[in-house]
Amino acid sequence: MSPSPPSVHPARAVVDLGAIEHNVRTLRAAAPTAEVMAVVKSDAYGHGLLPVARATLAGGATWLGVAQLAEALELRAGLDAARPPGEPRPRILTWLFAPGAPLALALDADLDLSASAPWAVAEIAAAARATGRRARVHLKVDTGMGRGGARPEAFGELLDAALRARAEGTVDVAGIWSHLACADEPDRPVTAQQTEVFAAALAQAEAAGVRPEVRHLAASSGTLLHPGTHFDLVRPGIAVYGLTPAPQVAGSAELGLRPAMRLEARLTVVKAAPAGTPLSYGHTATTTADTVLGVVPLGYGDGIPRAASNLGPVAVAGRRYHVAGRVCMDQVVLDLGPESAGVRVGDVAVLFGDGSDGAPTADDWAVAVGTINYEIVTRLGARVPRVHVPSATVEDA
Repeated sequence: MSPSPPSVHPARAVVDLGAIEHNVRTLRAAAPTAEVMAVVKSDAYGHGLLPVARATLAGGATWLGVAQLAEALELRAGLDAARPPGEPRPRILTWLFAPGAPLALALDADLDLSASAPWAVAEIAAAARATGRRARVHLKVDTGMGRGGARPEAFGELLDAALRARAEGTVDVAGIWSHLACADEPDRPVTAQQTEVFAAALAQAEAAGVRPEVRHLAASSGTLLHPGTHFDLVRPGIAVYGLTPAPQVAGSAELGLRPAMRLEARLTVVKAAPAGTPLSYGHTATTTADTVLGVVPLGYGDGIPRAASNLGPVAVAGRRYHVAGRVCMDQVVLDLGPESAGVRVGDVAVLFGDGSDGAPTADDWAVAVGTINYEIVTRLGARVPRVHVPSATVEDA
């Protein structure tokens, strides 16, 4: 990858599409009996929806998943615009919509929809009648997450609604699914308990005459750490981007993953400052010796956590520093120390990357501010350009 961001904007997020492909192949190998749904919600976890979606398909994913209907429609339209003649459409599942959502648009776009309650089945069926298109529905059961899905005691009502819609020719039950709450903590018994509840729901569905095309339970942690949760389809999210879903268990490299995003920016200010110089808003930091200051043009307006004030790690010229003083909306200050007098305006500061060059990682930022790597990459603002590059070291599948 080139070390120099484009001149139009002083910062960029470089996304290695070869790493995305590699990660999908790694996940396929971890779940060899299942298909892979690459979850590309929230602009592909901040990495760029369409380029990443295409890379996941090149890596062997056969399904794509997004939470919001609007993003699913954008995804379908973007993929269709560049789809070669004769190439099959990937299946796309979307799962969040409120009553009154324009589900006819979803059916016209050949999207799979999730239903957690009879009202959702009814609205999907109504859209099917309006469009003349039979809907593909994934029934969701709450196996212990306490979020989406029908609780086990209410799953029969959801099944009955789906069976009525199927009988009238408006709905096919394409999937039954659920979500694991604690798969990143493999020593806890919760995952085994949820898997048992899921298996009971599948048996209940089969007894009622519902045999779905795919049964799916595992996300990234389930895919990598719990083979018994794989069923017909796995839905990795964060692991697609090369970040570990369970840092307390294993790092990215140990799991065979390659972090795909590198966030970097050119220094816009480099200047000498004497000892005792207060820094940034509130003067929460002060230089302790004659030093050199550098300004990085990224701030909370770009998604840099304000909680990283005086904490966030940054690399310049092969050395690590941390944010000095408060994170501002558009910039942060680094105390480069007197020994860094060779640093110049325009030199590149790396906030995070894959760690291979000693620069910080998204996991380092997550530890520094007390959050998870998911949030570090996903919150990156839209004004930071995404530069998508093929990897020079993409291995054969």
